[in-house]
Amino acid sequence: MPEVPLDFPRQWVEFVDPAEENQLIRADLTWLTSRWICIFGNGCKGIYADRSEVGCCALGAHFSEKADEKRVRGWVATLDASLWQRIDTGRKKGWVEKEDNARKTRVVGDACIFHNDRNFAGGYGCALHHLAAREGVSFVETKPEVCWQLPVRRSYDNVTHEDGTDRLVVVLSEYDRRGWGEGGHDLDWYCSGNTEAHVGTEPVYQSSKDEIIALIGEPAYAELARICDARSQLLLTVVDRSALSPHPADPA
Repeated sequence: MPEVPLDFPRQWVEFVDPAEENQLIRADLTWLTSRWICIFGNGCKGIYADRSEVGCCALGAHFSEKADEKRVRGWVATLDASLWQRIDTGRKKGWVEKEDNARKTRVVGDACIFHNDRNFAGGYGCALHHLAAREGVSFVETKPEVCWQLPVRRSYDNVTHEDGTDRLVVVLSEYDRRGWGEGGHDLDWYCSGNTEAHVGTEPVYQSSKDEIIALIGEPAYAELARICDARSQLLLTVVDRSALSPHPADPA
């Protein structure tokens, strides 16, 4: 089926962060309880039709800050030829480049330098992802932030109440095409709003638990999961699902 429209009814929740009373969590329940799952290597068409095999790794990964690059650099130092297909290129010529004065992972050929081809014995896809599996840690530890966050999006807002109280709002939402900027509308295929990728056995808030905890912390995740649990049960039992604004890419 085709990709669903970008704008449709969504259900949101807002609650005080249990770990920080002056901070609010605002979360898109429609997205977080949807059945999206990454289908890289299992039907993913990639963001560019002529490079479908590389998924969304075609552009390389921009680092969010110096600490992000420093963390990844530490893990890259532990990679070896059994996991990283382009290790010789990376070691000799470097694995970071600048694009519009922003630092990012190099693109070699058609993809990020850490992307392994399908026929590589060490594993198809991201070398840093395979490294996490080998070391028994979450890929949240080894990959650039933009890689493990996508397509969950964290943004920030500020609210000022009438009594003068200021609060930071952490917003969790779907990283749809618009999150990529103007170029997002030119992508040949995109997963978050595509029915082909809404085939998960678990909702996003469960399948992306590690990522969400990294974004908002464990206390806030526990409260969010409690709310999402209740909504998921309603989605299974309510007669008129449309009243809960389910994700239109989800199976009926």
